[in-house]
Amino acid sequence: MRFIFLGTGTSAGVPAIGCACAVCASSDPRDQRTRTSAALQFADPAGKDRLILIDTGPDLRSQALRQRLKRCDAILFTHNHVDHTFGLDEVRRFNAVQKSPISIYAEPKTMNDLKRVFQHIFDKDKNVNDSFVASLIPHQIEPEKPFEIYGVRVTPIRLIHGKLPILGYRFDPAQRGLFSSGGDRQAVLPLAYCTDVSGIPPETWKHLKGLNTLILDALRHRKHSTHLTLDEAVTIADNVGARQTFFVHMSHELPHAATNESLPDNMHLAHDGLILD
Repeated sequence: MRFIFLGTGTSAGVPAIGCACAVCASSDPRDQRTRTSAALQFADPAGKDRLILIDTGPDLRSQALRQRLKRCDAILFTHNHVDHTFGLDEVRRFNAVQKSPISIYAEPKTMNDLKRVFQHIFDKDKNVNDSFVASLIPHQIEPEKPFEIYGVRVTPIRLIHGKLPILGYRFDPAQRGLFSSGGDRQAVLPLAYCTDVSGIPPETWKHLKGLNTLILDALRHRKHSTHLTLDEAVTIADNVGARQTFFVHMSHELPHAATNESLPDNMHLAHDGLILD
């Protein structure tokens, strides 16, 4: 089981267009952040390679090329915002390579927005030309109703993004012993992925217990109406008590090296291309 940080930046990305601040001008590659998304890469119980995408941001093509991704078996959507959905067109190449459709999972509002924005995919028969579009199998999901994908138990969890209710995801092995790490290494799972968070409702906290890995939103130091500040994220991570926590969706106000030095030993800023295994 490998967890891949495809992107770790805010909606503007880092460097931000037209900005010459120290982080945007940094030579540290960890300060270059594409829009936040991730992937779980693993072998299923039958030994077949699988990959689950979490969101399809506008940088998906470059992220997939950088990580040399060759397939996609499922996509989980957290919410309908542009920086998390506007790369959906790119998955048509995975369809062509693996010669199979891709299952996508979203709650009803997000699924309806995807169908509206990507009408050329979901209503292909209405296209004037017979276009090369993605082949998708939609599945509507609800918070706290788990489902299984190729041996991974996926539990959608409710998160608050400003005034918008969105989804995070908890990942567990569907069976004991699956996806365990060898030697002295700790397994990546159980893992909770919580991006674009400004609040965690009471019913969600029980799903954040017993984690090996927590992935959590941490936009910047200054207060924001729809995202956690770094201090707020550290406090939540401390309360969750996961073995390791990685922060994502960072703006150009958080330099990678200097910020990491200020964090507790088990908490880190993630960076594009970081792999946990």
